[in-house]
Amino acid sequence: MRDQEPAPRDAERRLSTKEAAELLGVKPETVYAYVSRGQLSSRRETGGRGSTFDAREVEALARRNRRDSAGSSPSGGELSVRTRITLIESDRYYYRGVDAVDLATRHSYEEVAEWLWTGRMRPGTTFTAPTASVAVARRAVDTLPEHAAPTDLLRVATIAAATADPVRYDLSEDSVLGTARTLIPTLVAALPPAGRDRRDEGPLAHRLWTRLSPRKDPDEASLRALDTALALLVDHDLAASTLAVRVAASARAHAYAAVSAGLGVIEGPLHGAASGLAHRLLVDVLDQGDAAPVIADELRAGRRIPGLGHRLYPGEDPRARALFALLEQIPRAEPALLAARDIVETTARHAPLHANVDLALAVLTTSCGMPPTAGETIFAVARTAGWIAHALEEYGERPLRMRPSGLYAGPKPPQPLPE
Repeated sequence: MRDQEPAPRDAERRLSTKEAAELLGVKPETVYAYVSRGQLSSRRETGGRGSTFDAREVEALARRNRRDSAGSSPSGGELSVRTRITLIESDRYYYRGVDAVDLATRHSYEEVAEWLWTGRMRPGTTFTAPTASVAVARRAVDTLPEHAAPTDLLRVATIAAATADPVRYDLSEDSVLGTARTLIPTLVAALPPAGRDRRDEGPLAHRLWTRLSPRKDPDEASLRALDTALALLVDHDLAASTLAVRVAASARAHAYAAVSAGLGVIEGPLHGAASGLAHRLLVDVLDQGDAAPVIADELRAGRRIPGLGHRLYPGEDPRARALFALLEQIPRAEPALLAARDIVETTARHAPLHANVDLALAVLTTSCGMPPTAGETIFAVARTAGWIAHALEEYGERPLRMRPSGLYAGPKPPQPLPE
C-alpha cells in the first residue's frame, strides 16, 4: 500500500529529535550535544514544540559514527585492522599462530620470512638478487653523499630496483612473492661494504654482516645472533611503519612503493632508529665504566632512557630475552652485556623497566664492531619481509579501506573570505 512506502529522501525531509536519536542510536540529549559541538544543525519549526534535523545530515553523521566504531579497539579508540599475521599477547608474540621466538631460534631469517608470507616452511631457502636489479640499485646508492643514513640508502635502492622490474604493477600473490624474494637481497647487495670483503652469496645474514662489520671472518655464534635478530624483527603487528605500508597497499601501490612507505616511517627515533640511541648510550657507559653518571646526564637533559620498556610488553620483551641468550655465548660480548645490565639495574631504582630489543641490538652491534646505525639497518632489512606480508594481506581486502574520515573541529562553514 502507498501509505507504507518510505518518504522520499530529498533536501526537505526533516527528522524529529526522537527520529534523529533512533537513527544515530543515541539518547535525545546526545543529539543536542552533537548540535552544541557543531556536528549537527537544528531548526525549530514554526508552531512546533521541538527542533528538527536535516535527514541527510543525520544519516551522514550516523555513517561516520559507524566507521569510527568499526575502526576502534575496545580498549582505547585506536585503529584496529583484522590480520592473520602476528599476534602479541601475555608477553609473547606469534607468527601465524606459532611462537615467533621458537621460529627465530630454530630457523633462518629466509625460512621465517617464507612462513610469514605463505604459512609454509621451506627448509634451506635462500634469496637471490637479480644482477640487473643489483646493478641499478648500486648505481643509485653510489650517488648519495657519505653521510646518508641507512634508510636513505635503502629507500633509494628500493626505488631504483622498482625501475628495473617491468612487472611491478602486477599485484597477484605470485608476482608480489617474487618481488619479495628478490627485493630483500637486492637491498643488502646495494649497501656499501664495511670493510674490504663484500659477500653476495650464501645466507642473507652473512651477506649483511659484510655491510655492517669490518671484521672479515665472523664466528658462527655472531652470525647466528645476527640471523636470529633478523628473524625476531620480521614483524611486530601494526607498528607505525607497517600501518604506512598497509595504507599504501590499500591504495593499490605496488610492493616496492609500499616498502618505500615503510622505510619513510621507520627512521623515527621512536621506531627503527631507537636502537642507534641505545647503541650510543651503551658506548658511553662502556667508556665511563659506570651507568649511573650516564643515566643522570640523560635524565638531566630531559631525555628518556633508550632501550628500556615496551608498551606492548608489561613484562620482558621476548625478542630481547632471546637475543641476550645468544649474545651470552659470544665471549667478546661480555663487556657490552654487563654494561646493558648496569643500565637496567641503575634505572630500576626509579622505574622498574625491562630491557627491550633495542638494547639487545645495541649489545650486538657494539660487540661486533658495527656503527651506531647498524641496528637501524638490521631492523629495516628484517621488517621488509613483514611489510610484504602485510601488503599481500591488504591486496586481498577492499581497495581504499584504509581511508579514515577526519573529525573536523574547525570553524563551522560557511565562513567569510579572508581579507
